[in-house]
Amino acid sequence: MAQTFSYGTTFPGTGGQIKRRYTDFIVEEIQTNGTICEVQRFIHENQPKTEIQIPENKENLDYLNFDLEKINIDAVTAMKVLSRTLQVSIKRIGYAGLKDKRGITCQRINVWKPNAELLKKKNLWGMDVRNFEWSSQRIELGMLQGNQFTITVRNIELDENELKKRLEICIPELSKGIPNYFGGQRFGGNRSVTHIVGKYLVLGKVKEAVLAYLTVIGEKEDIEMQQARKNLGETLDYAKALKEFSPKASFELALLNHLVKNPNDFSGALQKLPKKIRYLLTHAYQSHIFNQIIQERIHQGLGIKAIPGEPVNEQGIALVLLPGYDSQFTEGKIGEIEKQILEKEQVQFEDFRLKVLPECSCKGTRKEIALIPENFKILKIQPDEFNAGKLACVLQFSLSKGNYATTVLQEITKSNEME
Repeated sequence: MAQTFSYGTTFPGTGGQIKRRYTDFIVEEIQTNGTICEVQRFIHENQPKTEIQIPENKENLDYLNFDLEKINIDAVTAMKVLSRTLQVSIKRIGYAGLKDKRGITCQRINVWKPNAELLKKKNLWGMDVRNFEWSSQRIELGMLQGNQFTITVRNIELDENELKKRLEICIPELSKGIPNYFGGQRFGGNRSVTHIVGKYLVLGKVKEAVLAYLTVIGEKEDIEMQQARKNLGETLDYAKALKEFSPKASFELALLNHLVKNPNDFSGALQKLPKKIRYLLTHAYQSHIFNQIIQERIHQGLGIKAIPGEPVNEQGIALVLLPGYDSQFTEGKIGEIEKQILEKEQVQFEDFRLKVLPECSCKGTRKEIALIPENFKILKIQPDEFNAGKLACVLQFSLSKGNYATTVLQEITKSNEME
């Protein structure tokens, strides 16, 4: 189930690499009111943590809102740390979206009825919290406009004039729209597994889903972890795997702990994953099919422009199928492509109504085929201080929610970052 992508632009790429350092990838959430949660602390070395000042809750409101800035920590781990610090269930923490791990991110979150003074008593390593206010409304997934990205591309082999020329050419091409593929993060990043697990769930193969989650090997994982997954796949010895898996693999360890006590209760094991993680599994499989539909229509020469009979949004951008139990095929040629891909995958719309883990069922929706970066800026072109004789450039742009910066960066660098 490898991911395949086609470029949507024709200009020569810049080459280069992203995410070489944490400060190279900055994500700042754009709230529904347009306010940007600005990264402040971790872009500067030895910056002291923000002094926590919590306003009085004069109106007796239930939710404490604040900005969460973090460096090299995935969102779920950050929420776990906060739940332990505040001594509350993780279910009481609300956030609008999951942010990248490798980088510096800032987003707005809230907690229901916390003892906020506990935040002052512990050092939140790799995190900074600030801008507190009380609110009457929980922050839910999707409650954001989008994200602003500030990205440093390193190890570029072009000279400065050629780099500047290529970047200036790319801006008008990007403004016409590029294929809106889901990025690698959607499928598990370095260990591209979530869509594989999701497909098994859609097919009702719960045991296979759990074993895939535990045993699929990521090429960039530590050798010890690769071997632990291999051993488990060969022996299904859950107790031994508990000793061999890295302490950092907290989700896998939760599944293994359950299977040691209940060797055949695979649905119960999946229940040990946070609900939002379980939810992402089947949605990752939806996204895998979405990417295939885009790829096939490009392969057939249909491109990303809307064709007659195809649903569009208010801007006239075609809306591509994210399949679910309530979906219908598109009319005409696009519908033929959708049927071809679902037949190849051996799934039907109704399969997305899950009997086991029904909360992970997918009703189905549609998503824009074209991605258009907004407010694109070339902030800096400079010598790369970490790669002698090479250049680095700093780019900034905004994307609406649910879209991926790596999709844009793949087009700019032409270096297949997503594969």
